[in-house]
Amino acid sequence: MGKIKKILVANRGEIALRIMRSAKEMGIQTVAVFSDADRTMPFVRYADEAVAIGAAPSSASYLVMEKIIAAAKQTGADAIHPGYGFLSERESFAEQVKKSGLTFIGPGAAAIKILGNKIAAKETAKKLKVPLVPGTEHAISDMSEAEIEATRIGFPVLLKAAAGGGGKGMRIVEKKEELATQFERATSEALSAFGDGSVFIEKYIASPRHIEIQVLADTHGNSVYLFERECSIQRRHQKLIEEAPSPVMTESLRKKMGESAVALAKASGYVNAGTVEFLVDEKMNYYFLEMNTRLQVEHPVTELITGIDIVKEQIKIAQGEKLSFTQNDLQINGHAIELRVNAEDPYEQFLPNVGKLSVYRKPSGPGVRVDDGYEEGMEIPIYYDPMISKLITYGQNRDEAISRMERAIAEYQITGVKSTLEFGKWVMGHEQFRNGETNTKFIEQYFSPEHLSIPSDDEMEAAAIVAAMIVANGKKNHVNNNEQPATTSSRWKKNRLNIEL
Repeated sequence: MGKIKKILVANRGEIALRIMRSAKEMGIQTVAVFSDADRTMPFVRYADEAVAIGAAPSSASYLVMEKIIAAAKQTGADAIHPGYGFLSERESFAEQVKKSGLTFIGPGAAAIKILGNKIAAKETAKKLKVPLVPGTEHAISDMSEAEIEATRIGFPVLLKAAAGGGGKGMRIVEKKEELATQFERATSEALSAFGDGSVFIEKYIASPRHIEIQVLADTHGNSVYLFERECSIQRRHQKLIEEAPSPVMTESLRKKMGESAVALAKASGYVNAGTVEFLVDEKMNYYFLEMNTRLQVEHPVTELITGIDIVKEQIKIAQGEKLSFTQNDLQINGHAIELRVNAEDPYEQFLPNVGKLSVYRKPSGPGVRVDDGYEEGMEIPIYYDPMISKLITYGQNRDEAISRMERAIAEYQITGVKSTLEFGKWVMGHEQFRNGETNTKFIEQYFSPEHLSIPSDDEMEAAAIVAAMIVANGKKNHVNNNEQPATTSSRWKKNRLNIEL
């Protein structure tokens, strides 16, 4: 290992840009790889070099490891950063990168194999006496065995794909009569998504919190935890809002969970950045869930409360450097919240709503960070995750972080696609959220599209009148300089229009 001079980023969009920016600050050149759909994307232009790697579907481009390694060789890159998603947790990719003489900015293939597979990770956690949710200790692909194990554990149970994440291959089974149908669905979905239809079964905890611990480990045996993130607000087992620190965490519990996470990393020979995820029940008992052997989408909230650039630390570790700080050097400063701004329609069960960003203007000001990968006029393609950006706010305390998020959402202008901005605004104003009383059932328990600011008939009529007047008179309408145009997060308001004809 030595100083890295050029990094190929095997990803796209906002995370590719985010990685490239840290690399640039370190004086490291970057290479982008792009599909036909991403040819004009900002991350392609930002990189020092860019290589086309195939058609729009990820199976023909971003998931083809041979093309990515060839692009690295072609451009003289000496390292590859996988970002998150795509090939980031594929042990075979980490192994091929290493065999090609390149540095993989992430854990080694062996650690990915141990911790990337949920069953193997649970076995490691059990040996370390890290608390586990009661469940099976091995993967199951046979229905008769599933019935025996589910009965032993006790309903309700949760079926989870052994080889993947992101909510795929996951089914809740409330009673025995539902098991056969849900088992077939879970195994089929797991096989389709990950090429492995096996699942494990665990006791279903009805309304837990989802709290994760960020860890860093170098090649010299040093490991630290960068505190926790609260990730309980989810839909279909995928996170929408994250914050750090958790509003309910105590110092003693933080220490116990952090030390459990570090022990798990050390026992598996883990190197680089990783995240250990836990479920926390109503009595604040915690249970190991899984480990993500990569950079997390929500890493910015940890960066803001610690002052540590996690991507830079990943690169330094990959170069063989020791961590420049110890656990005692770390402390929490302030509070940070992240909203995933997705091209999804919260009025229609968060279904993807891709299309053209007719208007796209980002918020700014104190305590506001936007990690994005699109520009006004661009299309959100159907081939990839519909995330437009990550909107992150920081404050001296949680109340300030919330109020800044409310301001930032109001300033954010997006038209042409539906987005999760209005949903984020609703969450920020909800009493349970403001009190820190959330769990993974928050959306299911409290959210309904009727809670969003749907324009009234009078407001729609006012909008129609304005449009007709503009057309008839051939003049532009002027919006008060202190107000923003109508967007997905700020709809027509009669008392906010200042029309000159």
